[in-house]
Amino acid sequence: MIIDAQALTESAAYKLLIGSILPRPIAWVSTLSRQGVANLAPISFFTAVGRRPPKISLSLQPRSDGTSLKDTFTNIRDTGEFVVNMATVPDANAVHDSAHEYDPEEDEFTVLGIGKAACEVVSVPRIASAPIAYECRLDRIIPVSGTENVVWGEILRFHIRDDLYLERGRIDTGALSPVGRLAAEYTYVENTFTTPLSAEALTAVQGTRMRRLDGKAADFSPIDTPLWSPSGSTRSD
Repeated sequence: MIIDAQALTESAAYKLLIGSILPRPIAWVSTLSRQGVANLAPISFFTAVGRRPPKISLSLQPRSDGTSLKDTFTNIRDTGEFVVNMATVPDANAVHDSAHEYDPEEDEFTVLGIGKAACEVVSVPRIASAPIAYECRLDRIIPVSGTENVVWGEILRFHIRDDLYLERGRIDTGALSPVGRLAAEYTYVENTFTTPLSAEALTAVQGTRMRRLDGKAADFSPIDTPLWSPSGSTRSD
């Protein structure tokens, strides 16, 4: 199958991107509006873009109406600050629920019952239960289209749970159980390896499907339901 990218709608291109760039790490982003209202959103178009100083990027699509800018973007644009919190299995349900489109006047920490923790140099709260968080200052905004933007942020402070910070500045990644995105679904990292793998190990996984944790059919996808939208937001039942 060869698909002409220029012939695709935004929705069709989004489906192909999220179904083939995976697993995608989730930036669970907390922000504050100019009025001081806290917002939370999971952003899976997220990666590191620099080391000195350390920088990350977020790619932000519009809300599910296809035209309105997300609160995450407007808050970062207006205040110049945000926090990226790590999404892990214990918080998986809250991560998903924070993808709903709440009114800008609603504090999503309060609505979702998520604990706040203070940051050191930005006014935005971080998520108390997140094992790792980055305090970020807006570095630049790169417009992609009228409603899509890439945000670069400079990391000012790393918050790392004490038991995860090992000798020589290494993080105990095996203790994190990070949650990632697979198309419109989630996955968590439960294995690790170095190469080369033995022939037996390679043969054992060849042709196998991912194991589902939710009891749904092997070919289920939220993309085939009315709850999905090509914005990364989650619609209500």
